[in-house]
Amino acid sequence: MNELVSLSDLFVKKIFRIPDYQRGYAWEISQLSDFWDDLINLGDNRNHYTGMLSLKELKEDEIKSWKEEKWIIDDKSFKPYHVVDGQQRLTTFIIFISSILRLSEKYHIQYLNGDELEVIKERYIVEFKKPNKIQKAYKFGYETDNPSLDYLRHLILGQEEHGNIQETFYTLNLKKAKEYFDEQLEALYNDKGEEEIQSIFKKLVDRLLFNIYYIDNNFDVFVAFETMNNRGKKLSNLEILKNRLIYLSTIFSDNTLSPGEKEQMRKDINDAWKEIYIQLGRKADMQLKDDEYLKNHWSLFYKYSRKRGNDYINDLLRVRFIAKAVDGTKRMNTQINESKNEENEHVDEENFQDTIDLLKPTDITEYVASLKSLAQYWYYSFNPEENKNLNEEEREWIQKLNRIGINYFRTLVVASMVAKDVTASQRIALYKVIEKTIFVFFRMAKWQSTYQSTVAYNFARELYKGERNIDEITSKLEDTFKRQKDSAAETFVTKVDEFFKNHEGFYSWSDLKYFLFEYEKSLSEKTFILRITDWSAFTKNEKDKISIEHIFPQKPENWYWENQFRDYTDSEQKCLTNSLGNLLALSQAVNASLQNDAYIDPKLLCSHDKG
Repeated sequence: MNELVSLSDLFVKKIFRIPDYQRGYAWEISQLSDFWDDLINLGDNRNHYTGMLSLKELKEDEIKSWKEEKWIIDDKSFKPYHVVDGQQRLTTFIIFISSILRLSEKYHIQYLNGDELEVIKERYIVEFKKPNKIQKAYKFGYETDNPSLDYLRHLILGQEEHGNIQETFYTLNLKKAKEYFDEQLEALYNDKGEEEIQSIFKKLVDRLLFNIYYIDNNFDVFVAFETMNNRGKKLSNLEILKNRLIYLSTIFSDNTLSPGEKEQMRKDINDAWKEIYIQLGRKADMQLKDDEYLKNHWSLFYKYSRKRGNDYINDLLRVRFIAKAVDGTKRMNTQINESKNEENEHVDEENFQDTIDLLKPTDITEYVASLKSLAQYWYYSFNPEENKNLNEEEREWIQKLNRIGINYFRTLVVASMVAKDVTASQRIALYKVIEKTIFVFFRMAKWQSTYQSTVAYNFARELYKGERNIDEITSKLEDTFKRQKDSAAETFVTKVDEFFKNHEGFYSWSDLKYFLFEYEKSLSEKTFILRITDWSAFTKNEKDKISIEHIFPQKPENWYWENQFRDYTDSEQKCLTNSLGNLLALSQAVNASLQNDAYIDPKLLCSHDKG
């Protein structure tokens, strides 16, 4: 059944829930801005097609856990629906309505589109059972008890007192949407007054039209979720994988999994994804990418292949976790054959074999448990200062690896944090050889970024699985470094020659900042003078950020410099200017004050500068 309806029509005698196989709220500022512009530019007498909304009406046995909403379904004949497609837009509408209601209360606007604010709240947000108003039913929300459900009700809709609410990758998006609409509406009201608020509310609930598609109960919504066109923002692979695993949990025979075990598996999957998105979103200003985590975890849990960038998701969704494997139907199983020599980067062609490879429930539960448990360590690999199980020296070495660009070694660092019977000194020894490997091979010699990547990924998996100890891995990395360091150094010398011929010498070396930062830190250990303590100061835009400056100026106009270097030609002076010893990290404010001052002046000032 298809029909065009407005938001006000849509909410008549219906309540909506986002099912557990759906992702959370994913819209970002770009999508919010487009939505706002569409609404603002819509003429008062025109309609705007918003897209399809796919709904599945739920049977009684599917809502047996809906205790809170039971009264409105039984007493007032409301129908419950899952939002299979279109939840991003529907969530946005609810956030927008809540922002309009807050602004209206703030400025004592009593009616919107002819209705009192309380009537609007009951229609779209939450309805209380009269006369006591003890029981309530939210008209829209998440079915599963997760951080997004609590965050939406308490911090977006502001309906109840709340305790500690966890922030996740998705709740941060809810927060951004609320703040965006609050700011836009406040500016609109201050500019054009109540009349424009009335107009935009009417457009929202009456002029934006959905094409409603009601999914038949016999239709497989899990498959529909994967194949439907996801409007606004494409699903990530991690989000698709969650849906796939929940789907598989429902199709095991009752002889293999009892109904209670199926329900528990589904709960475990939801709990795992809840934990993952909590960890990925722990820092609002540095949210971690979900597919990057999924890919790297795959390399820890399964055999790594670097033939193609999407190997990991093809393996998970087309080989391992497929419906045909539940009953043991023949499928294509991917096996990677590699040379016995671990130092060899060559990976042979995949050998496809027909197999009867039964997917067991434990294949799912063990994988999900690992995906959940490693999420916090993935976060710690970016933010080691928060891992209280590491000592200060360990945390500093991981920070150093992040500064230099940890490359494919992140999984090895993660494995080192979770591996059993590993001491702090063993981890530090590993981090030291990783750091000098990255610096010499990739920052100096600029070798291909995938050099030895297969070896490192396999080491990480073997350490995580307990198949190889950390000392052996450290020793093998050390052997490789010793064997290749001279060749890397020769390559670097050649590149430096090119720097001076074609560019600005060491000043044009892309990794100079890291070198000078670490050099300054090493000096501070001897002198106890900390000139530069914050790596981010190299990349900040503030006036007093840290930059790389020349001691002997690029334009030596001061008499002191002209006199001291009068015997050098222009080309020799340029060479001296861009030599490594002439460069230092310095506060821009200090540098500006020095300008072309004599050497003794900046020397004295820099010795007291705290950066």
